[in-house]
This record gives sequence, structure tokens and C-alpha cells, in this order.
Amino acid sequence: MGTVISTPSQPGDDAVLAIETHISTVFFTATRAYKLLKPLRTGFLDHVDVDDRVRAVSREYELNRRLAPDVYLGTSDLHEDGVLADRVLIMRRLPATRRLSHLVDDPGFLDHLRRIAHVVAAFHASIPVVGDPYPMATAEGLSSLWDSSFNEIEPSVGDVIEREEFERVRRLATDYLQHSDELFEQRRRSGMVRDVHGDLIAEDIFMLDDGPRILDCVAFDDDYRISDVLADIAFLVMDVERLSGPDAAFRLMRWYCDFSGEHHPESLAHHYVAYRAHVRAKIALLRVRQGDLDAADRARALHAQALDHLEVSRRRVVLIGGGPGAGKTTLANAIAERLNWSVIDSDTLRKDLHGIDYDDHDVEKHPDLYDDATTTATYNRLCEHAAALLRAGESVVIDATWSDEAQRARARDVARRHGAEVTEFECRLDPAIARQRIAERRRRGQSASDATIELVETMTERRHPWPTAILLDTTHSPDDALAEAVRNLSDPTPSRQRFGIPSRPAVADEDDRGTGR
Repeated sequence: MGTVISTPSQPGDDAVLAIETHISTVFFTATRAYKLLKPLRTGFLDHVDVDDRVRAVSREYELNRRLAPDVYLGTSDLHEDGVLADRVLIMRRLPATRRLSHLVDDPGFLDHLRRIAHVVAAFHASIPVVGDPYPMATAEGLSSLWDSSFNEIEPSVGDVIEREEFERVRRLATDYLQHSDELFEQRRRSGMVRDVHGDLIAEDIFMLDDGPRILDCVAFDDDYRISDVLADIAFLVMDVERLSGPDAAFRLMRWYCDFSGEHHPESLAHHYVAYRAHVRAKIALLRVRQGDLDAADRARALHAQALDHLEVSRRRVVLIGGGPGAGKTTLANAIAERLNWSVIDSDTLRKDLHGIDYDDHDVEKHPDLYDDATTTATYNRLCEHAAALLRAGESVVIDATWSDEAQRARARDVARRHGAEVTEFECRLDPAIARQRIAERRRRGQSASDATIELVETMTERRHPWPTAILLDTTHSPDDALAEAVRNLSDPTPSRQRFGIPSRPAVADEDDRGTGR
């Protein structure tokens, strides 16, 4: 919260001076920094009493040594007439020129980010799991924190922040959390809630020759520090994106996920980045009200950043349907690959239900494979798996014929109950071309589908009308169909990249072969 243990490059890194933050004063010598807490009370801390300040300094020393033991050197007591009057935190002074925020244009900036991602992932892995439900790691607690920010930003709406944008942020954040209780509980049960740093920003990271030093964790309140590890790295991702743009930020997130060796839902990653940006927007607006008019542009940019990430965090369900040979499987897999979503399909699930190999196309040996009971069970399982993926924070593409309106209605209901938006595509293809493609596919033997040339006309005749679907002509190249589908799936902020975190199916039985990427 504003601790400074380095100084601006002017008047020099060896200058003797003092710097004030809103909660402390830091005194600098050529090699040391001495931090003294102010005797004040705010909405988030109380340092009026000497004993409280003494405990706070000791706690800050203990927590920060986890990531920078050679910077946080110790504490020293100050006495007046033999009575303890205060406690000062003693730190090693670091060169301001090595702040990460000062190195954005450095040729090695991405290398710095990769080293930081490794250090943060190793730090998260080394600290104990917290089983208790802390506010930053529950849907209810995070919702309250969002509400607090909304209330504080509200006075600036219509002046600095546009009303429409403010309401869009509020609706997206609220909708996401209203359908995320199980996701947050899954994260807690899987050990993702830990006593982390809580305030990872580029200004407080110093890149020294032997590696990064990460300073100034949240020490004044456990509720603001203990959180999902994803919320921790999201703070720095947000700050790096602000300073250097999305490419560097997204590389940082991907490196962190690679080094952590854990699965982190992409929608949750974007939600946490949005929350961090929103809090920073709130702080910038408070400064505007205090007379810092230059902070208005910063507030608007941070608020827009929050909205961008909330748009991407929306859970989505895409139904890809059509007759045999229409190209729906190719399209479904291409969409999932492009948007980093999970894909599930009816062909493999149907065979999973009967324990049949995917390359076994002798339908006569399995007379029950395509009866009404198996078809109903297949679509039930598709919806169950889709629901599990949505609960885990994933978006999902479902590849099936979707010939029956009742099956489509159930999929829509699953999406609605989990707060997901639905887009429906019906692949259309000239029957003669479909027959040619089926013949070629069966010749290659590279599909789980049992569709035959004879089925083309039969299935076309049996399809229920699908007025809610967007028609896609799949006559031409798969790239053309993909481009048209993506145009219809585009976010209000189509330039926003996804992190590309590898998705992992989250279903009751993860050995089921009909799910995943």
C-alpha cells in the first residue's frame, strides 16, 4: 500500500531524503531505507495505538521476507524516556532504475516478465493452502468487494465514466459471480487459495542481476491478501497490460500458468484482471475528486480495461449442428481451437456409452447404438458435461446434429442456469457434396462418426426447423466457415486477446473420452 524503498532517479539513488505515502514515511540514506508508520486510522487500518503500529511493522517484516529476505533486513524499536514509542522497518535501498515499471522499453523486458512469472509461481507453490473462505476467494465475498467499488465510482458516473459503460461493467461482473459459487468452491478445495502477496504491481518489483525482488505485500489485513493465486498474478497482469500492452501481459499469464503446472480457468483469470483494473480505476477517481485532474484519463482507461476483460470472461455455449457430412465437427474443433474453448461431441459420447471403439463402424453389430434411448442418453450426457465445464469456468462448443428442438431447448436451459450465453449454428451443405465428403471420410477412417451416404437424405428429412440458428454455408473451405462463425461470436471488444490457458475438462469422470480439447 504505497511503501517506497527506492527513490526517483533524481536527485540520485544515493540522495538522503524522506518520502511520504498516505500511511507511512520512509527515510533514505545511501544504502538503507527506514519506514515509519503514521499514527492514523483509515477505512482499512488502525495505526493510532503504539502497540498496533509495532505489531504491524513486525508483520510487514515477516510477510515481505518471503519474497525479498535480503531487502527486508530487520526492525528497530524507538524509545522515549525508556518507553517504547515506535518500531521502524529497516530495508536495503534498491536502485530506482531497476524498477520493472522503468524497464518497459528495455529490450529484455519480456525476459524480466518470464523470470517474474517463475518466481511468483514458485512462491505460490511454496506457501501453505488456506482452507477458510476468505472474501477474495469466494463469489459472495468478491461480489461485496465489487459492490464497494461500484458505490465509490458512482459519484463520477456521467462526469468521468460513461453511464452505459459503468452499467455494463456492473451487469457483467454481477452475472459472472451469481453463477460462480461452485467454481470458487472448486478452487478452494483444490488448494488454490493461499496467503499470497496481494499487491503485485510493476512499481514494487526490482530486476536485479541475480533475479527479481518483489516488495510491499499487503500486510495490514489478511482479507485483502489471502486469495486465489490467480487473483494474485492477475494484479501484475493488469499492471503490465496498462504499461506495455496486451501481448506482454498475456505472455506473463501464460508463463505463470506454465510454471505453476496447474489448470486455471481462463474466464476466472479475466474476471480477476477486470476486478484489479476496476479497483485501480476507483483509486484514480478518488484522486480526481481530490483535485488531480490528470487522473481522469487514467481512470477511464482502467475502467475500459476492466470492461474489456469482463467481456472476454463471459461463459459461452455454442451449438454446432447440421446433417451428416455438413462439416460441423471440423467447424466445432476450429472454433474451440481459435477461442481456446472446450469442445464435446455426440459421436464419441455415444460410443462411450456403449464402450465401443471410435474406429468401429460396424453398426449392425451394435443395434442399440442409434436407437431412441441411446440418442436421448447421448444428448443428456452432452448437457451434463457442458454444465460441468460451465461450472468450472469454461466455455464450451457442443458438436451434434441437433435435429430435435427438445434437445436444443435443454441445452439452452443448461446455459441459462449457468449464466452462459448461447449461439447456435446450423451447417448447410448440398446433399451431393455431403455424400462425397462422407465417402472420403469413411475411406480415410479418421472419424468416430458412423454416418453413411444413405443417411444424408434421411436425416435431412427428419430435422426439425431451427429458426434460432445462424445458417452457415459449409460448401467452401473450412476457413471461410470459421471466419463467418467467429464474426457472429465476436465480443464487443474483438481486439481483446484471450490468454490461451490450456483448458482441462471438468466433468464427473475425467476419463470419459467424449470431452475435452
